[in-house]
Amino acid sequence: MTVLAALPTGAARRVVYLGTPEIAVRPLEALVAAGVEVALVITRADKRRGRGSTVSPSPVKAAAIALGIPVSHDLMDATSVGADLGVVVAYGRIIPVSVLTRIAMINVHFSLLPRWRGAAPVERALLEGDARTGVCIMRVEEGLDEGEVFARVPVSVRVDHTLTTLRNELVEASIAPLVRAVTQGCGRGEPQSGTVVHAPKIAPGELQIHFTEPARTVVAKTRLENAWFVLADRRIRVVRAAEAPTNAPASVVASATSSTPVTRVTPGTVLDANRDGVLVMCADAPVLLATVQPEGKLPMSAADWARGTRLPTSLA
Repeated sequence: MTVLAALPTGAARRVVYLGTPEIAVRPLEALVAAGVEVALVITRADKRRGRGSTVSPSPVKAAAIALGIPVSHDLMDATSVGADLGVVVAYGRIIPVSVLTRIAMINVHFSLLPRWRGAAPVERALLEGDARTGVCIMRVEEGLDEGEVFARVPVSVRVDHTLTTLRNELVEASIAPLVRAVTQGCGRGEPQSGTVVHAPKIAPGELQIHFTEPARTVVAKTRLENAWFVLADRRIRVVRAAEAPTNAPASVVASATSSTPVTRVTPGTVLDANRDGVLVMCADAPVLLATVQPEGKLPMSAADWARGTRLPTSLA
């Protein structure tokens, strides 16, 4: 059995911080503000971000440079700066055992483990329609997100949450327990218990909207902010959508389809287009498309989009 490096018994004397995207910036800044000595930041290599050929640093690298903290792209450097703890927040790579045997690490994981172990816990919680998620401060071990948990903070998932807003709330919820674990010690951890559910990375095809799916599924995809469907061989991104009120579709459907029951309307049928958006039938109920982004254009209200295009009778 692999023997991992021991965690500090109290406050960490000197830490290494591992993170890459924007959501990992705030925890880094909070640790520095709390007086924690961050000896080194390790992040993913510079790459092209957005359009064009310009190579730019990760958000965490940019923040570290602004804070005057040395930066490395080599994970093995975590073992060579005299740190007694590593803090991992959305780093984007699995930490190998060869590193964990030399420096203990804790991770900020954005779910209530063991539900949603893996790369996309926030996305999977939204897609599944979870009413609650949260943050765990946990030990980094050899297995994927299998380590003992030192702190849990539950967070309710609201119907108006998007991937961005929920992530932001989870990050804020992580600050106090993370700073406490680093500055006061992790304390005694608890092994994870309950049903293990994995959260693999979202594949692009998973966010394609099929109006033959239930309305709840279609709306859940849009909450990840990159859902899309194809119309006339072009992608239409759905920025914002909602399930239609249960008392509204019947009258719309009745007038539009000669009193055909709502459950028998063909999925994809455009039921109405008005100032609120475009009402489209799904497998079991309508969905109101509120904001869309046609390929090659900026986001716009679905009402404006409908007025400016020859909207077909079906989006399927």
